[in-house]
Amino acid sequence: MKKMTLLLLCIGWGLFGMSDAGMKCAAQELNCTVTINSEMIQGTNKSVFNTLQQSISEFMNQTRFTQMIMTDQEKIECSMLILVQSVTDDFFKCEMTLQSKRPVYNSSYSTPLLNLKDGNFHFKYVEYDRLEFEQSNQITSNLMAMLEYYAYLVIGFDLDSFEKMGGNPCFQMCEAIVNSAQSAAFDQDEQTGWKAFESNRNRYALINNILDEAFHDYREYFYTYHRLGLDQMGNNAGNGRARIAEGLPILRSVYRARPATYIINVFLDAKNDELTEIFKKGTTEEKKNAYDILTAIDPTRESTYSKITAN
Repeated sequence: MKKMTLLLLCIGWGLFGMSDAGMKCAAQELNCTVTINSEMIQGTNKSVFNTLQQSISEFMNQTRFTQMIMTDQEKIECSMLILVQSVTDDFFKCEMTLQSKRPVYNSSYSTPLLNLKDGNFHFKYVEYDRLEFEQSNQITSNLMAMLEYYAYLVIGFDLDSFEKMGGNPCFQMCEAIVNSAQSAAFDQDEQTGWKAFESNRNRYALINNILDEAFHDYREYFYTYHRLGLDQMGNNAGNGRARIAEGLPILRSVYRARPATYIINVFLDAKNDELTEIFKKGTTEEKKNAYDILTAIDPTRESTYSKITAN
């Protein structure tokens, strides 16, 4: 199982942006596969997309975002698929899908932590522009703001799965980026995704949910699900599944209090297939309770959850 030694998750941006010499002391946190899909774009010099893909990949994989000490084997596996929808005068309108996962103790299985889509991944980019880390109070590039936001989001979710509220320092970095992006001099299309009331499913809404004290129980369940549930199933599948089942009512309570809560959608977008597989092997009571709760809070995937009680 991944083991991390946390020296200090930096609260102040001044402690980031390590020099090359400093970065040699500890590996970067992410092992991120970046893919640019430009099939929708015709008659454009394709080299810019190759350059962009390489630049984003280098930034995500060579930047040290925190002060954690991690080995190469402990790097967080994640991927970014960027679908380019249009390019006009160096302005890219894209859709981005972000996925991350982490290994489950005593197994060859990796559990998905994130599977989310950002339909407003829009930014300016000139070929061979250098992508450099920006402090939250000095944001000038929407592309850099989004990359840093999602890097901290991935790391935060990973840490939350190992320690109760372990991701808070990274989520606070996300919040700082959101606050700065809201006042940055971005084009109108670039501002989309950062605003407080434009959508209940944007970057602002997600980090607002995560840090809202109202979702404290959900955050604790996220830890229980992984460390006391999945990570224990290799030794005792029944006990691990029972711990996961015990917490399902928390999801229902959060949903009933705030039906449009983004964080619950994000959890189920990543976990719906996994939950189905877990409870297919459960007791009759576990199957019924899981099916009833999951279909109540996620009715659009009823056909998926129906497999829980199919046998």
